[in-house]
Amino acid sequence: MRRQVLLFISIVCLRSVFGQVSYSIPEEMTKGSLVGNIVQDLGLDLKRLKLGNAHVYSGDSREYIELNSERGVLLIKERIDREALCGDTTPCAVHFQIVLENPMEFYSVTVEITDINDNAPTFEKNEIRFIISESAVVGAKFDLERAVDSDVGTDSLQSYILKPTDNFLLKLHSQADGTKNVEMILQKPLDREKNEFISLVLTAVDGGGPQMSGTMQILITVLDANDNAPVFTQPIYKGTVAENSAKGTIVTTVSASDADHGLNGKITYSITNTLDDVRHIFEVNEE
Repeated sequence: MRRQVLLFISIVCLRSVFGQVSYSIPEEMTKGSLVGNIVQDLGLDLKRLKLGNAHVYSGDSREYIELNSERGVLLIKERIDREALCGDTTPCAVHFQIVLENPMEFYSVTVEITDINDNAPTFEKNEIRFIISESAVVGAKFDLERAVDSDVGTDSLQSYILKPTDNFLLKLHSQADGTKNVEMILQKPLDREKNEFISLVLTAVDGGGPQMSGTMQILITVLDANDNAPVFTQPIYKGTVAENSAKGTIVTTVSASDADHGLNGKITYSITNTLDDVRHIFEVNEE
C-alpha cells in the first residue's frame, strides 16, 4: 500500500511541471545581477506570481538564484564560483524550480554557469633545483613539475615557456586525461668553467583573455668533470745556478693552472721526459 501511495505522488508531481526555461550566465556575477525575466520567458502573469506566493525551490542544494516577485525576474542571490561548484565538470549548472500555490504549479529552471578566466596557472613550488654534471650528454631529460589551472576550456592551462634556451628546451607529452607532462631536455653541452650556476624561468600560460600566467624558477648547479688539462703560465722556464750552489737552492719557479674544480683542478708537479742524471741532480716540489 505504501508503494502505491508514493508512486501516485510522484506522478502528480511530474504532471504539475508546466514549463521549463534555461539561462546561461558567467560565474562571479555580483549579488543582485539579473539572470533572466522569468515572467516573460515562461509567459506568466506578474499578478499570478504575487498571489501564488511564488518562490524558488532547490531541494537540498544551495540557493544561488532568487526570485523577485515584484519584477518577475531572477537575480543572483549569492556569488557563484564555478570551480567551487563543479570543479572540472562541464557543463556546470544549477537546477531549481519556481513553485506557485493555489493551484500548485512547478516550473523547472536550469542556469548554466560558464567559466571566466579568474584563475592563473600556478606551480606548487616557487623553485626547483637540479644538480647536473657538465659531462651530461645532449638529449638528457629532466622531468619538471606541472602547473595547475582551475579554469576549464580555453581558459585553462595551454602551454609552457622556458627562458633562456641556451642549453635546454621543453617537450610536452599529452596524457589520456588531457593534462600535459613537461620535460626539460639538454640540447647543448654544459660547461662549468663558463657557467657553474644556471637560472631558468618556466612560465605556464593559459588561453584566456586577458591571458594569465604563473612562473617557477629552475636553479641548476653544474658539477665539474675533468675536462681541462693543467696549463703552464709560459712554455719554457729558464734558470741559472752556480756549480757550487748548496743543496736546496731554488733554481726557478714554475706555475700552472687548471680550470676544473675541486680534486679535478688540483695540480701536482713532477720532472719527466729527461735523462736520469738530470732527475738525480734536480727535483721539483710537487705542490
